Amino acid sequence: MREKRRAAGPGPRAEKQSIASDLNSRTVVPNIDQSAAPPLVPQVVLGFDYGARRIGVALGNVISRSARALEVLGNGERGPDWTRLDNVVREWRPDALLVGLPLTINDGEQATSLAARAFADQLRSRYGLNVTLIDERHSSREAAQRFAARRAGGVAKRKHAAALDAVAAEIIVERWLEHA
Repeated sequence: MREKRRAAGPGPRAEKQSIASDLNSRTVVPNIDQSAAPPLVPQVVLGFDYGARRIGVALGNVISRSARALEVLGNGERGPDWTRLDNVVREWRPDALLVGLPLTINDGEQATSLAARAFADQLRSRYGLNVTLIDERHSSREAAQRFAARRAGGVAKRKHAAALDAVAAEIIVERWLEHA
């Protein structure tokens, strides 16, 4: 009986000792609360469709693989409505943020691309979260088609058209979820 155990490899006690020695050999950085570290794979994300006048916001959940439009924030010469944005981040407590990056058909940058990148940098420094840029080409067109379908189905009304930017943010989150 003992010979069979030895032939099968080390027993559970040896495996535990090996794991314990691996854990003991890891370097732990002092003064960092590791319980506050973000998860390796974000579970909840907020997505943004950045525009010069409005910013659409959507929520994404990795576990349910779902996204939904939340709201539209104002944006202007003074920048985004940071007070409202702070409230949204505080309410949903995302693990990461996504910002739509408007590229040209030929993968080129444009003025709105630079503005979206600047917004992403502001989010990163303000909230200390990972921010990922997502190709948003054709998201506005797709959002308009979805809105029209929702209106035709009686789910949305013309007065809800202001939420179109939030639907575009929903599409941005869905694109990210496809690869998460």
